[in-house]
Amino acid sequence: MNPDLERLIRLQAIETQTFHARKRIADAPAEIAALDAKLTAARDAVAKAKQAGTDNQSSRRSIEKDLAAVQQRLSKYKEQLMEVKTNAEYHAMQHQISAANDEVAKYEERILVNMIEADEIGASLKSAEAKLKADEAAVAKERAAIESDVRNSKQVLDESAKAREALLPTIGRAYLELFERLFKARQGIAVAPAVDGHCSICHVRLRPQVYNTILRNDEIVQCDHCQRVLYFEGVAQRSAAGQAVIDAAAARQIDHNSAS
Repeated sequence: MNPDLERLIRLQAIETQTFHARKRIADAPAEIAALDAKLTAARDAVAKAKQAGTDNQSSRRSIEKDLAAVQQRLSKYKEQLMEVKTNAEYHAMQHQISAANDEVAKYEERILVNMIEADEIGASLKSAEAKLKADEAAVAKERAAIESDVRNSKQVLDESAKAREALLPTIGRAYLELFERLFKARQGIAVAPAVDGHCSICHVRLRPQVYNTILRNDEIVQCDHCQRVLYFEGVAQRSAAGQAVIDAAAARQIDHNSAS
C-alpha cells in the first residue's frame, strides 16, 4: 500500500475515533438527566399515592365524625320519643328518627366507598413503590454504564491525541492540507473505502479505470463527485490469502523434496 495513503487512512481512523469519543462524552449529561427525570417521576408517583392515602384517611375521619354526630342525635331522638305525649309529637319525632336513620345509612355507605378507595390506593402505592425500586436499580446500572463509557471515552481521547501527534509529522504537508480541507468540508470524513465500484460515502459509481487504480492502493485517488480520498479495504485481505496459497505451495514443495 502507498505509504501516504496508509497514513491518511490511519489519520481518518484516529479522527473518527476521536469524534465518537467526544460525542459519547457530550451525550452523557442528557442521558443522565433523562435517568434522573425517570427517577423523579417514579418518586412523584409514590408521593402522590401516599398523599392520596393521607387524604383518604382524613376523609374517613371526617365521615366518621359526622356519622357519630348523627348517631348521637338519633339516640337523643329515641330518648325523646319515650317522653312525647301526643300523637302529633310522636309522628314528628318518628319523622326525625327516620331522617336521622337515612343520614346514618348515607354516612355508612360513604365509609364503605372510602374503604374500597383505601384498598385501591394501597394497591397503587404498593405498585408505585415496586416500580420505584426497580427503576432505582435499573437507573443505577445505566448510570454506571454511562459513567464507564465516559471514562473510556476520555481515555480514547488521550490515546487518540497522542497517536495523532505522532502521526502528523510523518504526513507530507500537501497531503495533510488535503486531508484537513476535506475533513472540514465533508462532515469529518476525508478518507473512505470504495466498495463494489462505488464511493462508500456519496455512493456515486466510479469510472472503471479509477476504480481499478483504487484496487491497487498504490496512489492517492479522490472520488470524482465528493473528492474524498478513496482506498480499497480488500487488498490486505486478498494479499494475505494469496500469501497463504504461496506458503502452502512452498510447504508442499518441501515435503516433495524431502520424500525424494
